[in-house]
Amino acid sequence: MSATTSSTGFLSTAAQGRLWLRRFLALDSAVTTGNGLAYAAASGPLGRFLGVDAGLLLGLGVLLAAYGIGVGVLAARTSPPVFAVRVVIEANLVWAALSLVALFAWLEPATAGAVWVPFQAVTVAGVAALQHTALRAAR
Repeated sequence: MSATTSSTGFLSTAAQGRLWLRRFLALDSAVTTGNGLAYAAASGPLGRFLGVDAGLLLGLGVLLAAYGIGVGVLAARTSPPVFAVRVVIEANLVWAALSLVALFAWLEPATAGAVWVPFQAVTVAGVAALQHTALRAAR
C-alpha cells in the first residue's frame, strides 16, 4: 500500500501535510481576500442587504483584503513557518468567536446578516481546524 492510500488518510506523511497546509492557506487567502474586496467595493449595498453598517463593512473589507493577501504570501512558501501559520490559525479562531459575539452583543442584522455571520464564523473556524490538522501532519 502506498503512502497516499494508507489507512492513516491523506495526511499520512509530512510532505503531504505541508502540501495540504499550503492548499488550506491558499483557500483561506482566496476566500478572505474575495470577501474583503466585496465588503470594501460594495459596502453600501451589502450593508443594506446584511443590515450591517456600511462603514463597518468598508473597514472590515480593507482589513480582510490585507490579511488575505498576507495569508496568500504565506501559502506561496514551500515550507510556511510554523509560528506564522499558528498566528493565522489563531486569528481565524478569534475572528470566528468575535463574529458570534458581535452578532449577539451589538449587531442588529437583517435576516440575511443573521444567517451570514454565523455561517462565515463556522466556515472560518472549519478552515482553522483544517490548517491545524495539516500543520500537525507537516511537523
